[in-house]
Amino acid sequence: MTNSDANPTQSALILVTGAARSGKSEWAEYMAAQSGKAVVYIATAQSDPHDPEWQARIAQHQQRRPADWRTLHIPLELAATLRQAAASECLLVDSLGTWLANWLEQDESTWEQTAQELLDSLAQTVAQVIFVAEETGWGVVPAYPIGRTFRDRLGKLTRQIGALANPVYLVAGGHVLNLSQLGTPLPH
Repeated sequence: MTNSDANPTQSALILVTGAARSGKSEWAEYMAAQSGKAVVYIATAQSDPHDPEWQARIAQHQQRRPADWRTLHIPLELAATLRQAAASECLLVDSLGTWLANWLEQDESTWEQTAQELLDSLAQTVAQVIFVAEETGWGVVPAYPIGRTFRDRLGKLTRQIGALANPVYLVAGGHVLNLSQLGTPLPH
């Protein structure tokens, strides 16, 4: 039994993935609270005062957070933030898909560099990191090129982080499955 099996909240990298409104953020928040570390909530969303529904979603997340959690608004420079974190911190990144959407206008080559910089930062950080990532590929193929680009990039990046993370959780219908225990990783 590894240390992460005994207490998954002590793992260096945890991935929580699932569909919209499945409970993935709540599960990640629960695990961060159980980590015993100073929690730093990394909000990747960009505020848009012209979109009241988006603002309400952001407010819902804010209201759930304990008052002693520090919040950083990091819509772009996530890799640098991960590298600068302290070993005494648990970084809860919510969410990978929103962060990726902030970079969606990058051409493929530039995006690959941005994604690789994020992956490299995970090897360099001394903090515990919990990622929340959306599963977008379970529906129809998006009708628009930008939607397909988003889905493909997020699917690939989530898979790359999932290969590094242990445990990986899937949240669906308000239930949590530990994919690291139930599943078999794809061969490289």
